[in-house]
Amino acid sequence: MPQLSVIVYGPNAQGHLTELLDSLEARPVPDTELIVAAVGDWARETAEAHAPETVVVPLPDGTGDAAARAAGAARASGRWLHFVHAKDGLPAGSSRLIIERTAELDDADSAERAVDVLLLDHVTTTWRTAATPSRDGRLLAGAGRTDLALNDAADLLRLTPLLGTRVLRAAFWRAHEDRLTTDDEPYAALAALLYAGRVACLNQAAYENRVLRPESLPPRGAEDRFALIDRYESLLPLARDRRAARVVLYDLMVRDLVRTFAREDLPDAVAREFFRRASLAAVRWRPEGHRRPAGLEGIRHALLEEGAYTRYRAFQAANRTRRAARKAVRSRRRQFGAKVRDHQYRRALSRPVDPNLAVFTAYWDRGISCNPAAIAAKLAELAPHIRSVWVVSKENTALLPPGTDHVVPGTRRYWETLATAKYLTNNVNFPNSVVKRPDAIHLQTHHGTPLKRMGLDQMDHPAAAKGLDFAALLARIDKWDYSVSANSHSTRMWQRAYPARYTSLDHGYPRNDVFYTAGAADVRAARERLGIAPGRKAVLYAPTHRDYEAGFTPRLDLAALADRLGEDTVLLVRAHYFYGGAASPLTGLRRSGRIIDVSSYDPVEELCLAADALVTDYSSIMFDYANLDRPIVIYADDWETYRTTRGVYFDLMAEAPGRVARTQEELAEIFLSGTWRDEGAAKARAAFRRRFCEYDDGRAAERVVRRVFLGEPEDALPPVLPIEDRTPAPTPEEATA
Repeated sequence: MPQLSVIVYGPNAQGHLTELLDSLEARPVPDTELIVAAVGDWARETAEAHAPETVVVPLPDGTGDAAARAAGAARASGRWLHFVHAKDGLPAGSSRLIIERTAELDDADSAERAVDVLLLDHVTTTWRTAATPSRDGRLLAGAGRTDLALNDAADLLRLTPLLGTRVLRAAFWRAHEDRLTTDDEPYAALAALLYAGRVACLNQAAYENRVLRPESLPPRGAEDRFALIDRYESLLPLARDRRAARVVLYDLMVRDLVRTFAREDLPDAVAREFFRRASLAAVRWRPEGHRRPAGLEGIRHALLEEGAYTRYRAFQAANRTRRAARKAVRSRRRQFGAKVRDHQYRRALSRPVDPNLAVFTAYWDRGISCNPAAIAAKLAELAPHIRSVWVVSKENTALLPPGTDHVVPGTRRYWETLATAKYLTNNVNFPNSVVKRPDAIHLQTHHGTPLKRMGLDQMDHPAAAKGLDFAALLARIDKWDYSVSANSHSTRMWQRAYPARYTSLDHGYPRNDVFYTAGAADVRAARERLGIAPGRKAVLYAPTHRDYEAGFTPRLDLAALADRLGEDTVLLVRAHYFYGGAASPLTGLRRSGRIIDVSSYDPVEELCLAADALVTDYSSIMFDYANLDRPIVIYADDWETYRTTRGVYFDLMAEAPGRVARTQEELAEIFLSGTWRDEGAAKARAAFRRRFCEYDDGRAAERVVRRVFLGEPEDALPPVLPIEDRTPAPTPEEATA
């Protein structure tokens, strides 16, 4: 019996079935069977042209989705069923992820606690956009990896109601097939949760919802709107004895009814009838003691419950008028402010460039950090006559060290400073509106070694590019005079991703100097600041951003991992900087000092000094940490998805800096068995260091300052030490010996 039956159903709408089956054939997964309930000749011919082991169930044109699903399920023999519409897609590696997760659930099941539904995250592709992350990730992450009864996690009903994001246990499907066989997919998706005894979550994008252009589909009739009311009036009785679920369903119903009424351009007679029926449903199913939301939404709810159609229309009209007026005022203010700022900037550009003024900024004006911070510090040491000014956003100025000279973006002094500075240093890019003066020098430091595709190389990966203006990007990179590089791999990749006439500074990353200059006292101090007790092993877990996910969602059950690793191990957990300080899934994970959220801790180099080992996925932190010559473990649970959607420059699985885990159990075993720091891991790390720590030796910042700010020739700079002659900072074990 296979673990998973993937049941593809429906017609070959706009040829998308061909893409779906091609992707499945290119990535066959053991312990999976593929069944195609093909509606119409084109779908049948497409399915029959693929792998011979595909089971094809031919169905006549016009067969509905519900009947097609049922026909496919009737031929399925797997323990779990995954219904995939023929227009949709499956991200690379998704079936493997589902098989692994369902196998975990099967191993943990007892008869009374069997999980019936596995919930997945998804991405959405439209005729305009590709692989946009959903908003479901935080809900799925919040539920964790333990199985739940729905009333203990009623908010899961707020997940996008797609049947493709519900993997159903085959026995559960057969027990409820008659209730779930409906052409109303959202009803089936919600009903599956309401009938389930227990549910579990997989907070990774394992489904692609493809939304076809509405103008390419048959027009909707008035009855389609009324069906929305019928849907909820059929679902709410299923939650009658579960208050938490009923409250969530009721809120969803009123929200959808109000939105439909607000957005649909319906004839007056149809609109009045929809409003009347919606009002009756809102009153009939309102839970006892239910409170309306505050503000305008509460007013809408009240008018709906009162059946006040005329007053609701007047309220809508007043809202539209108010929004239009506010928009006009904001637009005029923006235009006026832009004219004033432009005038100030143009006047400043007419002044001479100040040869002793240097501007620094990092990570979109977040503060003093990364390569610009290391360069600014060395500049103050070697050229104190050059004045440094930092660009820092208003909300981050309070975090600056006392006395830091800084400007806030958009202010008059900001534009004057950028217009007259001789040196402009950034680890991203300055705004498009910043003019490159002929006698000014722009220094691009970057902020990582590229594993993922960057710059122009993102053109073939729309999920990563997300509407990036490549023409504007080229205009920005044409302003660069120098580009800092940590290794020859980076130099080559920057040249193809950012093709322009800048000079590559193959001097190393200044931020990594500390990994060679820090001593035992620095390592001990970093651990003390973090509260790591002597004798404990500190593991830094630093995952990267996923372009196909909405926010930071821990890919590990951190509490369970901490328990497996034992009392002598501390997990330092750092969310990607894209999410700022809002890593809410980490809240409350501090367990007796063994899990510490360091998402807001700066500088990150101190975290590296304090850690005995690094666990990461595809983050560039691995290239920096490798300078310390300490163990690195790669946790690559979604490598295929990441590689396909983001694009990569090399196969990390073949050139990893240490051991690789694909599941949480494998990760725990690597540490428990000691293989995280055995001879094989050390050999892989040595090869990785030779390739990616090529120019880092502790004097990168000095070389950059002497070359760019002091104008010294290349042959006068300190040479890069051979890697065998470099001495990294002592390990925590050495520092406390």
